[in-house]
Amino acid sequence: MTTAISRNWEHAVVTGGAGFVGSHLCAALLDAGAAVTCVDDFSTGRPENVSPLLERPGFTLVQADVAEELPVRRPPDLVLHFASPASPADYLRLPLHTMEAGSLGTRNALRLAQSAEARFVLASTSEVYGDPQQNPQDERYWGNVNPVGPRSVYDEAKRFGEALTTAHAETHGTDTCIVRLFNTYGPRMRGHDGRAVPTFVRQALAGEPLTVTGDGQQTRSLCYVDDTVAGILAAAAHGMRGPVNIGNPGEITMLDLARLVVGLTGSGSEIRFIERPVDDPAVRCPDITLARDKLGWEPRVDAEEGLRRTIAWFRAEADH
Repeated sequence: MTTAISRNWEHAVVTGGAGFVGSHLCAALLDAGAAVTCVDDFSTGRPENVSPLLERPGFTLVQADVAEELPVRRPPDLVLHFASPASPADYLRLPLHTMEAGSLGTRNALRLAQSAEARFVLASTSEVYGDPQQNPQDERYWGNVNPVGPRSVYDEAKRFGEALTTAHAETHGTDTCIVRLFNTYGPRMRGHDGRAVPTFVRQALAGEPLTVTGDGQQTRSLCYVDDTVAGILAAAAHGMRGPVNIGNPGEITMLDLARLVVGLTGSGSEIRFIERPVDDPAVRCPDITLARDKLGWEPRVDAEEGLRRTIAWFRAEADH
């Protein structure tokens, strides 16, 4: 495996930069020597995610709703559009905000990139594949999405964002890239955001029953956040348009994940089965052939190691 492609950026704008993945992106870009402007309205992102970065040279935090404006004064050479509620709990609570971030927010971020002649990266999602009839999913698969279901506000916002990004590149020659992120986990996730890993870890550490939906046989593919960030930056540096899947092809059932978390935490928690959400995908697994071949990227952190790191972070947070 070759080393993932890199590039030296001078100034990167990260929308949604105080979110889970966004904050890790900001830190990685600063580590690579770039100045970073983080734009976030804190509707789901948290100030504490980026507070350690405020003392670092080159970091600027701007509070703004990207659907309304992008008040960035210094022209960037990289724009990463990551602003959007991303967990079921958030996008079901903020349906219109989610759709505006994917439409108006994407438009504003594209306009910033176009005016500065910057590289643009759209954070899309494996949710564009919906409840897939193909497994694993490769980038040629068009998906199986309910356009009026409860999850549609997120799924269709991302699908529209992809279409807008593609049209912008075709019409204006904007240097764009679409990355489709699969289930990512790690430190800085919120315990009540509705996603499986933080929910299970929070419940196990509290000694509560782990709530597995349905029969627990639905699968996800979990990518540790450091690997996801490396894949995003490799795609940004490559110059490819994408879309390109960034995720871990190691598939695990939700029941097995719950059991693994119980074992790694040493918890005495039981497993409780609850009703499965509407339109919950039965399978989710990326085909990462394109990322391997074009970017020289693949995940390096296995599920057990990544979960150990995540559990350690949640434990430390609980001690604060």
